[in-house]
Amino acid sequence: MKRDPLDLKRLIWESYQIEGIVPEECRSIFLDWALSLPDDQDTQAAIVVMLERYASDNPDHPMTQVLRDGQQTAAPPRRRGGWKSRPRD
Repeated sequence: MKRDPLDLKRLIWESYQIEGIVPEECRSIFLDWALSLPDDQDTQAAIVVMLERYASDNPDHPMTQVLRDGQQTAAPPRRRGGWKSRPRD
């Protein structure tokens, strides 16, 4: 099987294969998936692709809901400290 650049670890795919998976497990998998995306990957765009692949065949799956929730809450990471966040004169 060809490796998917948006799901290199096959985390999202596997979540849909697990019978009886619960939302809490899906949220944990989602976080691991989001953190494993390439640095230059737009997370929102990746979520859209995952929903296009899986949501229509799995509308009631907990991962589908987690992905939809991710569309509402995912924001690009921002630095909180360090020299790069300090104002420049």
